Amino acid sequence: DALNDALPPLTSFILPGGSEGAARVHVARAGVRRAERSMTALAAAEPVNPSALAYVNRLSDYLFVLTRAINAAGSGDVLWVPGANR
Repeated sequence: DALNDALPPLTSFILPGGSEGAARVHVARAGVRRAERSMTALAAAEPVNPSALAYVNRLSDYLFVLTRAINAAGSGDVLWVPGANR
C-alpha cells in the first residue's frame, strides 16, 4: 500500500511494458493471474484454502504496483490510448 501511495492515480489502462524490469514483472504477474484462475476453477470442485486464494490475488496486485513503481523511476507506464496503441 505504501508503494502505491507514492504513485500518481490511474487515469488509463496500463499496457505491459515500459522498462525491461517492469516488462519482466508484467510477465510474472501474468503467470500469477493464470495460477489464480486455475485455483478459482479448482475451488469450484475441491476445497481450497481461502488464504491461498487471497495470497495469489494480493501477489498479483503487488506485482502490478511494482511495475508502476519501476516505470515511475524510469521510462514511465505504457498507457492505453483508444485507437492509438497498435
